[in-house]
Amino acid sequence: MCADPPATGTLIGRWAGSGAELRIRTGVGAGIRHTLPRRAAGCPASKNRHKAGEKEAEYTRRGRTGIKRVQPPVVMPSDLAKKKAAKKKEAAKARQRTKKPDEANEEAEKAEIQEDWVESNGVAGLARELDEFELRKTEARAVTGVLASHPNSTDVHISSLSLTFHGQELLSDTNLELNSGRRYGLIGLNGTGKSMLLSAIGHREVPIPEHIDIYHLTREMPPSEKTALQCVMEVDEERIRLEREAERLAHEDSECEKLMELYERLEELDADKAEVRASRILHGLGFTAAMQRKKLKDFSGGWRMRVALARALFLKPFMLLLDEPTNHLDLDACVWLEEELSQFKRILVLISHSQDFLNGVCTNIMHLHQRKLKYYTGNYDQYVKTREELEENQMKRFNWEQDQMTHMKNYIARFGHGSAKLARQAQSKEKTLAKMVASGLTERVVNDKTLSFYFPPCGKIPPPVIMVQNVSFRYSDHTPHIYRDLEFGIDLDTRVALVGPNGAGKSTLLKLLTGELLPTDGMIRKHSHVKIGRYHQHLTEQLDLDLSPLEYMMKCYPEIKEKEEMRKIIGRYGLTGKQQVSPIRNLSDGQKCRVCFAWLAWQNPHMLFLDEPTNHLDIETIDALADAINDFEGGMMLVSHDFRLIQQVAQEIWVCEKQTITKWKHDILAYKEHLKSKIDKQMHDL
Repeated sequence: MCADPPATGTLIGRWAGSGAELRIRTGVGAGIRHTLPRRAAGCPASKNRHKAGEKEAEYTRRGRTGIKRVQPPVVMPSDLAKKKAAKKKEAAKARQRTKKPDEANEEAEKAEIQEDWVESNGVAGLARELDEFELRKTEARAVTGVLASHPNSTDVHISSLSLTFHGQELLSDTNLELNSGRRYGLIGLNGTGKSMLLSAIGHREVPIPEHIDIYHLTREMPPSEKTALQCVMEVDEERIRLEREAERLAHEDSECEKLMELYERLEELDADKAEVRASRILHGLGFTAAMQRKKLKDFSGGWRMRVALARALFLKPFMLLLDEPTNHLDLDACVWLEEELSQFKRILVLISHSQDFLNGVCTNIMHLHQRKLKYYTGNYDQYVKTREELEENQMKRFNWEQDQMTHMKNYIARFGHGSAKLARQAQSKEKTLAKMVASGLTERVVNDKTLSFYFPPCGKIPPPVIMVQNVSFRYSDHTPHIYRDLEFGIDLDTRVALVGPNGAGKSTLLKLLTGELLPTDGMIRKHSHVKIGRYHQHLTEQLDLDLSPLEYMMKCYPEIKEKEEMRKIIGRYGLTGKQQVSPIRNLSDGQKCRVCFAWLAWQNPHMLFLDEPTNHLDIETIDALADAINDFEGGMMLVSHDFRLIQQVAQEIWVCEKQTITKWKHDILAYKEHLKSKIDKQMHDL
């Protein structure tokens, strides 16, 4: 039988007339999953239940404990099934006999200890604050829309969709079209509302049919005593509930059809392979076997985000919403995730700044532009080509209409009061003009805002700028070396991309070169006048959120006295008008990154050390950044998971791996193919 998981979490709303509930899990911290009836993968009763013309299963509500499907007709099990059930029952009884009498008490004590640990470290409080923040954002949103697809369809079409946030209109009378089996890339400029749209869908603020379950990945898992593998496996509530129920029935030693139905359902879910599948996903995201059994409290936020992503992939919801899933991944994990998501068979909506990643995953592109959603078939490259062709034809049509209208207006003005014959012709043209206007004129193409990042001239200093001499490094005497005996130099003409797996020391190397870390052995010599500007992933956390970008920059650079001059400086990085004087906390993540780039550039550095600079930036901003780097007079070292940016700006590829640095002899695309081959071999060996 196909049973649905019980509803858990905080109830914050229902859809009028539909009975659908919106719940937010508190304390979980890894995403929002809605406990509406779920079409379980491989379930015979649900595989074809959405086909047109077939009778749909009836659902009944049972208070606030969830929705349960009506039982299908009982099918008598075969003798083989009975034998298999008997064997499984015996195995369950054997497990029961091996349990300690007070095992339940011990588990309760462990849970209590874990809860105390979480409370004492402030994690629970932080989770509550984040939940309250999400709730405030939900309350600040106003979303309207009408379900245009059949309520029982696996496609979701919503017409007349509008979305406002704090009174600002982000979407206006547009259509949302999500079809089963398609993978959508949602693109648009920073601040246009891409993440807000995903959040509205994830919270079911739009009328999504109840039978479609949604998983929206929102943030990393909180620290806990659970292992990474446990956290991934526990997300499948249906499998866990069925296993517990089957074990209980087997312990009662009763010959019941219910037990056999549970065993059949568990087989359909491949319950016995759950741990293998969870381990495979974690391995693809960079977790070794030892790391998979490591407690979450011992991981950094980036690794806990990978655990949250692994949970989403393990669950396989009908609709998966991912906002910049590659932000915390290295190139190896990006390549694996691209291959994994390209096989997703349901509905995927993905926000990503990586053109290469969008090309590998997406079957369709949704472009959020001028408060409308426009749809294109194909990946990102196909979208660019199609959009150029459509806009070229649109401008030709627009210019032709404007020429016709100008000609007719001039004719009417010239001959409208002339002879009777000319007057009749003028009246005819006036009617033609009125029909053109009434039928709707072609709009002028509105191009995206063009950005132009800028790094001021840094001046020349003679080489060598930085010399690394016989440098070794490790964080403590009890940890292994990250680097041994490094020897290299960098100058103002250096354009290097650092690649390699997480933990190989890419960010550590940049910290060594800036002086934030000191070598364990060896020496790093720097020119006495060199200025280094380092951009890193956590730079936005150092911003004063109560200040506006203008106030923040005036505070950091008091030598610039005129506000208008500072406005021009900030405007170079795509922040204009109200964005310059609004509190930084009201800006999108991408806009906060632009504030950081403005601050960094006006330090006037000779060397740029950029550690994942593309996180939260839109594609147009990344292109502007690439142009600015190429125009920069100084040196550059880059750590990035964006293959396209590396291809645009790097002249050399350095591979950080196995305690050393080696130069890659080919370009970054050849390195990507090398990673694909390596990952395929690893997955085959698992």
